[in-house]
Amino acid sequence: MSAVQEARKEIAVSIERKPRVSVINRLMNQLSSVRFGVTLLVLLAVACMTGMLIMQQSVQGFDKYYAELTPAQRLVYGNLGFFDIYHTWYFNVLLMTLSLNIVLSSIDHFPRAWKFISQKKLDATRAYLLSQKLNNTINLEGESHEAVVERIGNACHQVGWRVRVALKDRRAVIFAERGAWNRLGAYGVHVALLVVFLGFFMTAQYGQTGQMSLTPGMSSSEITGLAFHLDQISETTMRLPFTVECTDVQQKLINKDGSLSAMNTMDWLTRIRITDETGSHDALIHLNAPLDYRGYRFFQSSFNSTGNARTITLELNPQQGGEPIEVTIPRNGSAKLTDGTEIEYLNFLPDFTLQGGQADTASDEYNNPAARIGITLPDGQAKAVYAFAADVPDNAPVGAPFGGYKFKLKSFEKAATAHILSVQHDPGRIPFYAGSAFLILTLCSVFFFSHQRVWAIVEEKETGTFEVVVGGDTNRGRLNFEDRFKRMTSSIIGQTVKVQS
Repeated sequence: MSAVQEARKEIAVSIERKPRVSVINRLMNQLSSVRFGVTLLVLLAVACMTGMLIMQQSVQGFDKYYAELTPAQRLVYGNLGFFDIYHTWYFNVLLMTLSLNIVLSSIDHFPRAWKFISQKKLDATRAYLLSQKLNNTINLEGESHEAVVERIGNACHQVGWRVRVALKDRRAVIFAERGAWNRLGAYGVHVALLVVFLGFFMTAQYGQTGQMSLTPGMSSSEITGLAFHLDQISETTMRLPFTVECTDVQQKLINKDGSLSAMNTMDWLTRIRITDETGSHDALIHLNAPLDYRGYRFFQSSFNSTGNARTITLELNPQQGGEPIEVTIPRNGSAKLTDGTEIEYLNFLPDFTLQGGQADTASDEYNNPAARIGITLPDGQAKAVYAFAADVPDNAPVGAPFGGYKFKLKSFEKAATAHILSVQHDPGRIPFYAGSAFLILTLCSVFFFSHQRVWAIVEEKETGTFEVVVGGDTNRGRLNFEDRFKRMTSSIIGQTVKVQS
């Protein structure tokens, strides 16, 4: 048998004896692959971009957007889940798989990175230093061995490197470095990404968004939201772990004689009382000051444009003669006169009219304002009457005197009938923002700093001179490293250099 045939036979035998890699190991290797992780990250970015380019079902105005699409677009986008892409199965699979890849990849590569910190390379050979990206050979004479080592150490200190010296017989190895922690920067980025993903997942799966319409005196422990299925919209109800009672609504108008429109409003103020197992808590919510309570955020969203009055001031003219009496009553409040008559603020109609014998408002504007008040006399006799801003004759079907007084609505503080608060429960908000802030910090630490390492070997020759071989490299920021390396070698030689910290 020829030598070639024997070689081929040996190769064939070695191939046959090559150990097989199990399916599980192959799967784990694939899941921990950096290339696979980059691919997943690109796919996740494409999915997020799709969600930004195609209007999502939960966005206001989706019904109009959907109606403008062609039948083919509706079919394709709908079947692929593009209208609610952040809740599709494949988006969640991408998110979970990428998170798993980050964890496994970190486990695989962390031990090697940790060695740069725990097991520093304090020894080096001449050949190793000459193989570095930057290297130099310097010959010094007229100094002692200790003086040369000290000169090199000082030169390294001047450019910001930490120095360690190892002495062995007539040979010394100086190791200098800075930014060793930069080797772990990538793992900080990984942790930040995982925290961001966790926050996003918590919000997508467990977050709630709804609205609560609040009228003074009303209490509720539910919020209402909208559920979307393409162009079909249905209302859903979500329960809160506490009860919200509205105690007051106020609207600060630019022109107090103007309308309740948003253009004439400086601020909306809603005062509420929250009751749960810990007791009652009063709070104020206005335009730029939302309320955060037990993971729920309340903020102003809209208002019922029907005019109402936060307070009313009544002028009571005694029928027996005498000075008029003025009484100011808050919404849902009451007042008591000196003679024992009790007046209760029942309702307010901005544009009073009678329809079918029933009092109603003809519009939302304050065209004919009237307050409905309840009068209870000292003898227990009670009646509901109306107080108008305009003068009403005594024989009018409404607004007639009662209990010895004729009532007139002298003034009132304009306010909306109800305020609508938007309520958000976002359990992933804190992890998302904390992870995002940490991600920015870790990315800056990775890209703006580097791990720079330099070795110098000092050997004393038989002639009494010293040969210094210097070499080093960096994991990034090569220009900065080259500048420090040149200044360090110049300092060793004895040239004057400007040291920058």
